[in-house]
Amino acid sequence: MIANATVTNNPLLIGKGLPPFDAIEPEHVVPAMTQLLAELEEELASLEQRVTPTWSGLVEPLDRLTERLTWSWGIVGHLMGVKNSPKLREAYEAVQPHVVQFVNKLNQSQSLYKAYKALREGEAWSSLEPAQQRIVEAAIRQAELSGVGLEGDKRARFNEIQLELAELSTKFSNHVLDATKAFSLTLTQKDEVDGLPPSLLSLAAQTARAAGEEGATTENGPWRITLDYPSYVPFMEHSTRRDLREKLYKAFISRASQGELDNNPLIDRILELRQEKAQLVGFKSYAELSLASKMAPHVEAVEKLLEELRRASYDAAAQDLDELKAFASSKGAQDAKDLKHWDLSFWAERQREEKFAFSAEELRPYFPLPQVLDGLFALVKRLFGVTVTAADGQAPVWHKHVRYFQIADETNTPIAYFYLDPYSRPEEKRGGAWMDECIGRAKIADNSVSTTRLPVAYLICNQTPPVDGKPSLMTFNEVETLFHEFGHGLQHMLTQVDYPGAAGINNVEWDAVELPSQFMENWCYDRPTLMGMARHYETGEPLPEHYYQKLLAARHYRSGTVMLRQLHFGFVDLELHHRYVPGGKETPGDVRRRIAQTTTILPPLPEDAFLCAFSHIFAGGYAAGYYSYKWAEVLSADAFAAFEEAGLDNEEAIATTGKRYRDTVLALGGSLHPMEVFQSFRGREPSTEPLLKHSGLVKAA
Repeated sequence: MIANATVTNNPLLIGKGLPPFDAIEPEHVVPAMTQLLAELEEELASLEQRVTPTWSGLVEPLDRLTERLTWSWGIVGHLMGVKNSPKLREAYEAVQPHVVQFVNKLNQSQSLYKAYKALREGEAWSSLEPAQQRIVEAAIRQAELSGVGLEGDKRARFNEIQLELAELSTKFSNHVLDATKAFSLTLTQKDEVDGLPPSLLSLAAQTARAAGEEGATTENGPWRITLDYPSYVPFMEHSTRRDLREKLYKAFISRASQGELDNNPLIDRILELRQEKAQLVGFKSYAELSLASKMAPHVEAVEKLLEELRRASYDAAAQDLDELKAFASSKGAQDAKDLKHWDLSFWAERQREEKFAFSAEELRPYFPLPQVLDGLFALVKRLFGVTVTAADGQAPVWHKHVRYFQIADETNTPIAYFYLDPYSRPEEKRGGAWMDECIGRAKIADNSVSTTRLPVAYLICNQTPPVDGKPSLMTFNEVETLFHEFGHGLQHMLTQVDYPGAAGINNVEWDAVELPSQFMENWCYDRPTLMGMARHYETGEPLPEHYYQKLLAARHYRSGTVMLRQLHFGFVDLELHHRYVPGGKETPGDVRRRIAQTTTILPPLPEDAFLCAFSHIFAGGYAAGYYSYKWAEVLSADAFAAFEEAGLDNEEAIATTGKRYRDTVLALGGSLHPMEVFQSFRGREPSTEPLLKHSGLVKAA
């Protein structure tokens, strides 16, 4: 009796509305998901018996069923990213196989698949809206890619693969988190922290205090340096101790590559299983399976784009390295002719400081988070006419630093909400930054009254936390990251599509999904936007004009190197999922080293095990899809060019172009093919020229 009482009051079973984060404990996961999956199994069986090939007899009841699962399981997945703990892991790992089995059963349901095909072939098809038709087409394709056509042993094998892949990707992600957390460098001598900026010394002392060094101070240490980005990046840029940079660099590139946390065997197994899965459903490679639901028509088209960008950036990247060596030599560096990987960030930062007469650190005091948010919110009002206001206290949160906000339209009617979890918490939160769906927009009919359910987004960053009573003082990079994630959030929150299956980012081809996020990054260099948010956190003094000019000048600094790095990852990902033969002559590491010959200027070190921490492709959604960043950047640069052509200082033109962008790219979600959405905004197909121009790799005509 008691056990059942726990389940009835289980906060994970509410199934709608905002998650009650203040009430959810890891102990709730197993009983809630066990009960929910049992109920959903019954619902699915009943739907299969009575399904009719109509929108209301198939798609709507299926939406209701899947939304119950995504609400509860989505919360658990979200907490795994932001509040990871041994208890939560244990619960997640106990339930995950059952969720995967249920999803397989759903995707492979013959009666639902036949109903979808009957709907597509029936008379009512032509009366469906384009969004509805795209949802049906996607469901048919999803079923086929999920093995609906397989029978007997083949289907059983496909499902075994799905289970094992889900388990491996969770394990991969946990290994990266644990390996990042496991390494730290405690420095006690002044000469060990030579060159480090005050912001890093404060953070390192705070980290040391959190690890039990109660008396640690910014001035006298001890200082604890970790592999978490806000600690690792500034250390590599500023530490004059080459030996310590080498130590930290080697720890970073070998994360999760040995001992109990070794991801090498997981990588081999994941690639082997993906290949087998692709062949079971009729594809030659996993890359072909992956592209079957993307915007890029085939692997050759992706390789053609990557190669075009590689040619444009390779010589520039080689020149970057030569210039860096010459610069280091001019500063009397003994090893200037033989710069190592752990020297690059250090000398690049010195070169940038001299070339543009400013350092990334100098700008931090001008970018306190509250002000950056004000600037971001002023920009979206200027572009899209929406108002963002704080709504803290209106939603339970998972950590005291999490904020909650409301977005309202021109008539001041609320249209969306979002959570912002801005700071790095390496002990429980995975690295990187992301946007995720908390609640999706939908029309909800209740007793014949139809209401719109408003979308809610999660925006997660890992920027420098507040230290010593100061607000979070952001690097310009962290500002760009926040704008990037907010761009994803806007597509989720400003959607006008009422069908859950195509609202926001749902049903948007994966290689177009970075368009709105990368588009927003461009505005960090827009004068009114930047000058509107950059004020000194103590004096309120606006960012001096010379800094703005220097930021603009430095925008293209080492852009060949930056682009080539992304292309390297894209080529490696594609090769591993298209031509690589698991268990053959080459290891995944060999593949990377081979590709590095044409996509890196300084080849990776023998001990570089970057793949072991490449969560994007082994634990995220980017397998055979890492190229998406570049594919979508072509679109985003061209979209931003529309505003440049209208005139960035012409408020009326900006508002008009902003409205068109909002009504197309942001509003249409997955209701149309991304190429149609892009053309409806731009009036033509995309061109690569704006991207090369924005990257400083071709001179503006």
